[in-house]
Amino acid sequence: MYGLLQDFARWLESTAWATEIRTTRIYPFIQLIHFSGLTLWLGTNTVVDLRLMGIGKKRQTAAQLSEALFAWNWIGFSVVVLGGFLLFSGIGTTYLVNPAFQLKLGLFVPLALAWHIVVQQKVRTWGREPDTSAVAKLGGLVEILLWLCVVTAAVEIPNH
Repeated sequence: MYGLLQDFARWLESTAWATEIRTTRIYPFIQLIHFSGLTLWLGTNTVVDLRLMGIGKKRQTAAQLSEALFAWNWIGFSVVVLGGFLLFSGIGTTYLVNPAFQLKLGLFVPLALAWHIVVQQKVRTWGREPDTSAVAKLGGLVEILLWLCVVTAAVEIPNH
């Protein structure tokens, strides 16, 4: 499997757009796109999670807040994936051998994304009332901690 990933990364690095990313000054702008999407993604996640935990104004239930932010949440995720793919395409073979990258994409992102989907589905029932249950509060806290693990691992990935 790892050999297949290396072959894919080598092929990606040989594409015209990856060469452009690697050899010009566009890389920081792609990072900006990736980080902007990350800010939108994590910001909307965190707002809902904090509301589940009982933190924040109670003008809306957690379920209402989640519904209001749903589209923005997944727009942010799409931008994160696009930016991350472009960053990877420029120097993917370097990323593949980085332990922080391996932890981030091999463990933390899949786990955090799966947990996010569960919380997003459960918030419809957990978040109907202004006060949430202990399980809902724990669910929000765990999601915040998982995304914090993703960001912490990302900080250890070297820049181009």
